[in-house]
Amino acid sequence: MELQTVHDKCSGCATCRLACALENFREVKPSLAVLRIEGRFPAPGDYRIHVCDQCGACAEICPEEAIHQTDSGVFLIDEDTCTGCLVCVAECPYDVIVVRGNAPAPIKCTLCGACAVACPRDAILLTQ
Repeated sequence: MELQTVHDKCSGCATCRLACALENFREVKPSLAVLRIEGRFPAPGDYRIHVCDQCGACAEICPEEAIHQTDSGVFLIDEDTCTGCLVCVAECPYDVIVVRGNAPAPIKCTLCGACAVACPRDAILLTQ
C-alpha cells in the first residue's frame, strides 16, 4: 500500500492532519500530524501535500538499525532501539519524520490511511 497525493485537489483544509492526529495520538490537535500541507503563496489555492512514501531513507541512515520494514512495506521506528540521535529526521526527504514533545523516538507515518479516508476532496489516496 502507499499514499498518493493529488496536489491540484487539495484545498488546504487540513482535515487530513486532524484525522492523523486523532488516529495516532487521540488528540484534536492537527499540529501533531505526521504529514504536512504546504501553502505555496502568493498563488491562491496552490497547496502541496507532503507524506511519507516509505522510501526507506530513514532506515538506511539509522545508526542503531531502529527502523525496520514490515511485510506490508511500512517502515516503523522501534522506540526501544532508538537512541534519539535524530539522524533520520534530518535525512527524511519530505520532512515528515517529526519529534513530538517527550516522545522517546521520532514519529513517522504508519500508513494507517486515516488521512486518505478523511480527505473530502480525494487529494490523498491510499492505494494497493
